[in-house]
Amino acid sequence: MTTLATVFRTLIGLFVDDGALALSIIVVVLLSWIFTALFTDLPLAAGAVLLVGALAVLIANVMTAAER
Repeated sequence: MTTLATVFRTLIGLFVDDGALALSIIVVVLLSWIFTALFTDLPLAAGAVLLVGALAVLIANVMTAAER
């Protein structure tokens, strides 16, 4: 049973290694979804929100990790 729990924790860790990064990406996706719902005639703009937001979150995470 302990081995199964270790494997499960390792598998979850592959997807959610950094909780702040995962939460930030979820926020960016939600913002993009809200933007899409509000401005249905601008689908490329919603994609731009998603792209720029994800890149901003990634750069912020890398900069934070570099400081450690």
